[in-house]
Amino acid sequence: MATTSQATFRIWRGENNKGGYVDFSLEVEEGMVVLDAVHRIQATQATDLGVRWNCKAGKCGSCSAEINGSPKLMCMTRLNTLDLTKPVTVEPMRTFPHVKDLVTDVSWNFTVKQRIPPFQRRPPDSHGPDGPQWRVRQQDVDRPQEFRKCIECFLCQDVCHVLREHHMHDKFIGPRFIIHAAQLEMNPLDDGNRLEALKDDFGIGYCNITKCCTKVCPEGIHITDNAIIPLKERVVDQFYDPLQKLFRIFK
Repeated sequence: MATTSQATFRIWRGENNKGGYVDFSLEVEEGMVVLDAVHRIQATQATDLGVRWNCKAGKCGSCSAEINGSPKLMCMTRLNTLDLTKPVTVEPMRTFPHVKDLVTDVSWNFTVKQRIPPFQRRPPDSHGPDGPQWRVRQQDVDRPQEFRKCIECFLCQDVCHVLREHHMHDKFIGPRFIIHAAQLEMNPLDDGNRLEALKDDFGIGYCNITKCCTKVCPEGIHITDNAIIPLKERVVDQFYDPLQKLFRIFK
């Protein structure tokens, strides 16, 4: 028989940034996650509680929230990892416009994604009996695969201080879309060049590589080391390195 205990959940309630925390006392069982507790509260104590969720398997990114002040997926945060002797605080992501209770409007992110130049296939290396052929190294194929794991939970966007504290949504696309740009830039079959846009339009220079985005990624993507820093280096090489400029003049 599963063991049970009593816990208090301090959940943000309200609409359009107006509201406050409401405490709910709940009997919790072994193996529960935060989303289980929120659903039970919704079913028994607050039937109008607004919350986004979908797969409950950590793959859709819908149930992003801030748990005890830390951006996390509610479905992947087990209660036995939290101190249940204290109230568990659950609130919406702070970086995006608040809608209702735990729900925020993340549509800005999809607008940003549309601004990034899409994949542009480079010309084939040769033509064979089966049509055009491209020659690529396996290591170059493997490199951008890590970025494909992104589930667009936007936790990295939420924790990014450029967006969260300085509200520079009009100048900085955020870590999620820097890795999207990296996925394209590092694709061995892509012939596009997004470096000037990263420098001038997407604000890659605003990131000071604190690695806060990497720490909250539920997929374990090395956002800072494998995407942001390499793209910063490419931007510097192309636009600010005097030796590279000299090389291009006499190339």
